[in-house]
Amino acid sequence: MPKILMTSVRPDEQAAIQAYAAAHQIKISTTPKELAEALDLLTDVDGVIIQQRGPVPAHVYPILKQQGIKQITTRTAGFDMIDLTLAHENGLTVTNVPAYSPRSVAEFALMQIFRLLRHTPQVDHQTAAGDFRWAGLQAKEIHSATIGIIGVGRIGGTLAHLLHALGARVLGYDVQPRAELAGIVEYTTKAELLKHADVVSLHVDLNPTSENLLTAADFALMKSTAGLVNASRGPVVNTADLITALKTGVIAAAALDTVTGEAPVFNQDHRSDQLAAFPQVQELWQLPNVILTPHIAFFTNIAVQNMVDIALDDVLAILAGQPVANEVK
Repeated sequence: MPKILMTSVRPDEQAAIQAYAAAHQIKISTTPKELAEALDLLTDVDGVIIQQRGPVPAHVYPILKQQGIKQITTRTAGFDMIDLTLAHENGLTVTNVPAYSPRSVAEFALMQIFRLLRHTPQVDHQTAAGDFRWAGLQAKEIHSATIGIIGVGRIGGTLAHLLHALGARVLGYDVQPRAELAGIVEYTTKAELLKHADVVSLHVDLNPTSENLLTAADFALMKSTAGLVNASRGPVVNTADLITALKTGVIAAAALDTVTGEAPVFNQDHRSDQLAAFPQVQELWQLPNVILTPHIAFFTNIAVQNMVDIALDDVLAILAGQPVANEVK
């Protein structure tokens, strides 16, 4: 009977994990710890599935090899936490879950787009202080707005369909434009998208070409009334430049579900320390024109089920010597 270790497991994943184990007659061990903290659990393990935002330390890869493990799977779309070179040098096949539920993130981004168009950060801040005036809060209806999507893949394309159905003009920037989105997305350059969009929504994975994709020069191209949604990866945006742009009125607002340095912050309780040890995250949290959420765009019933099932399907396929569609080369 195959034995699989799943790390960084949350309570909400347990039902799906137990159902899969029963249906496929396999043994699945789980731990809330990250992989590097759970190496003592690798005895007699055939496969490993992780879910973490911080990098897997370099010393872990040869240990997996020594244990006879042939793969490492992340039950997320992003795989930047895995060093592909070290993984492949140690004979490990790497897989991810690129399409667990594109609607989960796309619907979350759509919600944040609505919130920015309706100025809800400012409204919430003012009303919390007892200020109920309307000045400066006139909103744009979605069908009169232009939304720019950077990264028009599975998630970005799903968002484009939702926006198009609502009557919005949708601009797209992607290194691989999709012909099937003709009539839904107007592909253009990044610069032109930034100039014309009322809200810019980011949906790219993190790689050397996407890190610092938006910096001060890019924010300077945007309308002073424009908003930014980031539901992709934190380092895609230069955080210091974004904070400056938000504080000086270069752009109007941001809805951030992911930020650089989020790993020790998100899904943790910081009520007692008020994020004092994380100054950039603290500053974003305190800005009145920022909506900060703890990387929960993916967090839906369907997405959690898919992430567990697809990751486990891939591990079993690799153990059986079968090819997997989700291998990261």
